[in-house]
Amino acid sequence: MELLDGKKLSQEILSELKEKLADAKGPPPCVTFIRVGEDPASVYYVNSKQKKAALVGIESRLKTFPESITQEQLLEEIGSLNADSSVHGILVQAPLPSHMDERTVFNSVAPEKDVDGFSTNNLGRLVQEDPEAFVACTPAGIAEMIRRYKIKTEGRHVVVLGRSLIVGKPAALLFMRKDPFANATVTVCHSRTRNLSNITRQADILIAAIGQANFVTADMVSPGTIVVDVGINRVDDPSSKKGYRIVGDVDFDAVAPKCDAISPVPGGVGLMTVAMLMHNTMKAWELSQKKNH
Repeated sequence: MELLDGKKLSQEILSELKEKLADAKGPPPCVTFIRVGEDPASVYYVNSKQKKAALVGIESRLKTFPESITQEQLLEEIGSLNADSSVHGILVQAPLPSHMDERTVFNSVAPEKDVDGFSTNNLGRLVQEDPEAFVACTPAGIAEMIRRYKIKTEGRHVVVLGRSLIVGKPAALLFMRKDPFANATVTVCHSRTRNLSNITRQADILIAAIGQANFVTADMVSPGTIVVDVGINRVDDPSSKKGYRIVGDVDFDAVAPKCDAISPVPGGVGLMTVAMLMHNTMKAWELSQKKNH
């Protein structure tokens, strides 16, 4: 059983980007993070993204707004960042307050600065297999993990558990593409799927992205499967200092012995997500340079 080591891969990607930037001329790539409110998880995620940006040599800026900001005001702020040529990437940290429509907010980011890949424009371009599309960072991280571990996907059955706009749908689209590390037969399962275990047992590659701790059990997986666990769930653990521990959507200890390869949680896809955000910011910067020359 091989461990798909997101820590090692993400460090590789970040050092490649750092090397690339070391020879760059002119102002570095710049990403602006927008955070509304003080949600502890959002504060933590934005901080860690800023640290990774600094490590690579990408400039990051942070704009924070109180939860009381109106959607109208937020859209104005995004509009001024869209017009600012010194900003190459814009990331609106989810979740947003309940009085805002996330789709409207994500779609207001200029497509060429949408490094999160959540806009209608970039999702549509992913469907069209446009190489300049920005792909949501988590599914992009899964695809990069598969590619760097040289896992064969052509003609194989990829089963995706979950149909979210952020992971499930783009992941399915990525593995359907005409590409040597795609060309798969893809099945998407969700909360209304019947006979779920029958379908997951047919998977050559199983991607679990449903946000339920230890949901995938050993009887749902056939021997020799490759399992990519996207889940990040807190479960109570009195024996841990923090009183909880982080587990994936897959019951790792029970499932791992049956797998050819499996990604751990933590230390798997989560770290790839941030690395791909840096990759997307770099891509936005390169595309803007190309356009201006």
